[in-house]
Parts: sequence; structure tokens; C-alpha cells
Amino acid sequence: MDIIFIDELRASTLIGIYPREQAMPQTVEISLQIGRSTADAGSSDDIRDTIDYACVVDRLHAELAARHFKLLERLAEYIATLLLDEFGAVWVRVSIAKLGMMRGVRRVGVVIERGAARR
Repeated sequence: MDIIFIDELRASTLIGIYPREQAMPQTVEISLQIGRSTADAGSSDDIRDTIDYACVVDRLHAELAARHFKLLERLAEYIATLLLDEFGAVWVRVSIAKLGMMRGVRRVGVVIERGAARR
């Protein structure tokens, strides 16, 4: 399996359980590892034979602007499902962090792995 990756994508979104989090967007940092064979794209040199990371980034920006999630875990599951179901990934690792949420802590977050076969 090959891995397409997107590191440290930053986006603004409403996320959290506290009233202040539900009223003011926060910056989250997302890193993705997306498992899928890239052999066809390596032979054809055609973007249609792989996952277009620009399309993934655009879609995530749109989804995060339109939705509110209470938990990072739920956001991570949403992103994993999107990549598996709509982008043809066979395996994903999704890492999401809130930045500067707590005094003395740079980042807090969650990392999940999901595969098409386990769903």
C-alpha cells in the first residue's frame, strides 16, 4: 500500500462543548495519511488515477466551514469516513489538534486509524 499525506493543514471551525467554543471558531491542525495504491498513477501520470490532495484540502475547508462538531473524535471519524467512502482510500490515519487550548500546552488532539475492511 502507498501513502498519500497531507501535513499540518490548518482550518478554522466551530468545535467544542463549551459555550465559548461554540460561539467562536478555533484553528485546528489536521494531518492525514491516506492509504491507496498509486501504481496506476505512477504509470499513467494522470491525476484521475490517484487521490487529488488539492480536492481533499478544498473539501475539508468547505466541510469545516459548514459544520460544528463537539468532539475532536467525532471530527476525526467524519474525516476518515469521507476519505474512505468518497475518495477511495483503503486506509487512513487522521490526526487532529486544537492549538493553544490550555495554558502551558501547545496542542491537544486525537489520532485515529480506520480501514475500509474494518468498517
